[in-house]
Amino acid sequence: MTTARIASTTRTAPTATASSLLVSPDGRPPFTVAYERKGAGEPVVLLHGIGHHYQAWEPVFSVLAASHDVIALDLPGFGASPALPDGVEYDLASVVPLLTDTFAALGVERPHVVGNSLGGLLALTLGLTGAVRSVTALSPAGFWTEAERRYAFSVLTGMRAGARALPPQVVEVLARTAAGRAALTGSIYARPWRRSPAAVAAETRALREAPGFAATLAAGRGPGVLFRHDIPDVPVTIGWGTRDRLLLPRQGVRAKRVIPGARLVRLPGCGHVPMNDDPALVARVILDTVMPTGV
Repeated sequence: MTTARIASTTRTAPTATASSLLVSPDGRPPFTVAYERKGAGEPVVLLHGIGHHYQAWEPVFSVLAASHDVIALDLPGFGASPALPDGVEYDLASVVPLLTDTFAALGVERPHVVGNSLGGLLALTLGLTGAVRSVTALSPAGFWTEAERRYAFSVLTGMRAGARALPPQVVEVLARTAAGRAALTGSIYARPWRRSPAAVAAETRALREAPGFAATLAAGRGPGVLFRHDIPDVPVTIGWGTRDRLLLPRQGVRAKRVIPGARLVRLPGCGHVPMNDDPALVARVILDTVMPTGV
């Protein structure tokens, strides 16, 4: 059985900066993740998408923490989490076990897991392992056609190139206007003007600086990343924004076919990262999944 050691952690109210956790799995190199934790109750772990950071969950964090022990992670190689050690891959086969090691290091057993985009695919894969109590996947990756995957990856690559080309001072100026926020984040938000200037500047910086971006995108190519398995043993909710321009909403219908017992929820007016577009709706969808289990 894998064990993990805690280097530093906190269970109190979140601070302005992330806490840092050193995870030391048996037989594998140690790695570090950044996270924020708040609340008490059954554990809920939040997983962001490629190029993003845990602050994507800020619009719903406090609502969820009113009834649960909520942990928002920066995935390895994203946000404040450093790159994985040399030789450790960013594919599902590597990252999913690292996440279960992280849960153990955080002292949580079978958390509810909520993921968006890449985080949704990770959450669904964790559901297959039996390591979680429930899965809520918002616009999860892995239900695309090859043409849809190429389109999504081209958009992500373009966003990354733009984030790296723009000087930080220009990003800050753009983020101060609604039109600028739309230019920077309109591919993932249906209502980008609702995001604060500081948040848009910070997530543009996270996209620019993410050391795991290229390797994660490379790992997503090919048929191996398609999600093809039913998850009969844990509650699953799949939410899809009706204005998702990155992973088109028809992919949610495919997800329902693959996981027939899942609850498929439309998120009207929401884009690919729906937490900011309609925080109340997204929080309700998550709570409707995590509250009834009583596990």
